[in-house]
Amino acid sequence: MKKITIYTGPHCNYCDAAKRLLTRNNAPYEEINIAQVDGAMDEMIKKANGKRTIPQIFFNDLHIGGYDEVRALEKENKLKEKLR
Repeated sequence: MKKITIYTGPHCNYCDAAKRLLTRNNAPYEEINIAQVDGAMDEMIKKANGKRTIPQIFFNDLHIGGYDEVRALEKENKLKEKLR
């Protein structure tokens, strides 16, 4: 399984939904809260090609996007394939 990294922030419903979705799919992830980790926001923006919204989700070094993109993968039955 690929390493999943999710950049999150405080009081973010989409972040919570993305974490629930990953947990529901037995996909362990590393969470980086941009409000608590120095330099995390700049790192996220750089890795996500300038995107500033949260969550931002990565499978290994592949930028997947946010909650909507991961949810779309799940609905299309492509999430498990992407995680291999």
